Amino acid sequence: MKSFQIKTKINFGQGALSSLEKLAGKKVLLITDPFMVKSGLVNEPIKYLQKSEYTVFCDIIPDPPMEVVTAGIKVFKKFMPDAVVALGGGSAIDSSKAIVYFSKKMLNLDDVQLIAIPTTSGTGSEATSFSVITDRDKGAKYPLVSEELLPDVAILDPELVKSVPPHVTADTGMDVLTHAIEAYVSTQSHDCSDALAERAIKLVCEYLPRAYADGNDLKAREKMHNASCLAGIAFDKVSLGINHSIAHAIGAKFHISHGRANSLLLVPVIEYNSQIDGYKNIEFSETAKKYAEISSFLKLNIFNEKVAVDSLKDAIIKLQKQLNMPLTLAECGIDPKEVEAMKDEIAELALNDNCTKTNPVQPNKEDIIKILEKII
Repeated sequence: MKSFQIKTKINFGQGALSSLEKLAGKKVLLITDPFMVKSGLVNEPIKYLQKSEYTVFCDIIPDPPMEVVTAGIKVFKKFMPDAVVALGGGSAIDSSKAIVYFSKKMLNLDDVQLIAIPTTSGTGSEATSFSVITDRDKGAKYPLVSEELLPDVAILDPELVKSVPPHVTADTGMDVLTHAIEAYVSTQSHDCSDALAERAIKLVCEYLPRAYADGNDLKAREKMHNASCLAGIAFDKVSLGINHSIAHAIGAKFHISHGRANSLLLVPVIEYNSQIDGYKNIEFSETAKKYAEISSFLKLNIFNEKVAVDSLKDAIIKLQKQLNMPLTLAECGIDPKEVEAMKDEIAELALNDNCTKTNPVQPNKEDIIKILEKII
């Protein structure tokens, strides 16, 4: 038996931010990063909190370390909010999830509302039960996984992403595409997750180039925001694969953006998972057939599974070039010698990552290294 349930209420579209007015009379802890304060974007949700008692914790940094979560818990304990509003990208939302989760456990609370407001269209963290926290000393990222981490409300307002720079739009958009494709071929995928992933893939392919070319294209921004959330719900239910496993390890070691790391790996991972050896392979794998389905609903060339998978890879490379994305770690400024020196360690981290469990093909260490070598 399989089941499907969505806990998070999703308010989306222009003007969605006004739903914060429902917090009138409550104590609200707003968690965000210094850029949101400096840029003034933090004032957008604050406009709707004028009838609430609020305080701001703005020490969130990229790849949030455990120390930041601990600092946030101290602020939570002192203020004792009725609701926590997370404003920002994946780092702000992931940190807020961890802060609320541990604070509730430590203080024996169960009625603190978590509201997630993404300011990038990428992680889908506003609708997932995941929170990725970094151990800086060990150079590793640890995903926390619990239904209790799911936000109660997600607010998707495209006005908040208009100012996102093109390169960040590209990185985060490719993260969405990776989420959706990996969810579609996950060993746990089912009709409900496939429907969400399919729609997300279609939206990314149509609207990401538009959002990249013109940040003020509100329709493209709204569609990418929705795609991010849809992909997030999909992978939250069925998990991901080695694209993310390797990207987690690369991000921890070389500190390149998560979406960019995912983008680098997308085509090599599709090649690996397809397990297609030329045209002689008559019995195509189930995974190759699912990649072919993606080519089909994207209206690419689907003469047979081999051609369909090649068409999908070509379409992804075309999209990456449209977005001026790097195709190798060297293009990201990473010395190939550093990668060579760390490839065994990266492979070990990837194999032990939870996402590997639901990859359609179970890899060994040598497989991971071969994939990594394709992006050096």
